[in-house]
Amino acid sequence: EDNHRQFFIPKGFAHGFAVLSETAVFQYKCDNFYHPEADGGISILDETLGIDWKIPTEHANLSEKDTKHAMLKDFDSPFDINIDLYK
Repeated sequence: EDNHRQFFIPKGFAHGFAVLSETAVFQYKCDNFYHPEADGGISILDETLGIDWKIPTEHANLSEKDTKHAMLKDFDSPFDINIDLYK
């Protein structure tokens, strides 16, 4: 399906997606240069998130980086929620 939809993800906002079709095109833009030291993630296996991915997680095709993400309780966020990231 060629829906060409897009959406905005604020700085520091956890996000993820599952592709349920045979193929998908995903592009993203950052507001600044990529800083690997600020990169992080939360494991899709974390049941406390309550996310129904619509596919069994054992069938998920994850990148090597995504397989190493921590559970939410162990996630050390590089973001300070008291700072306005858009100043």
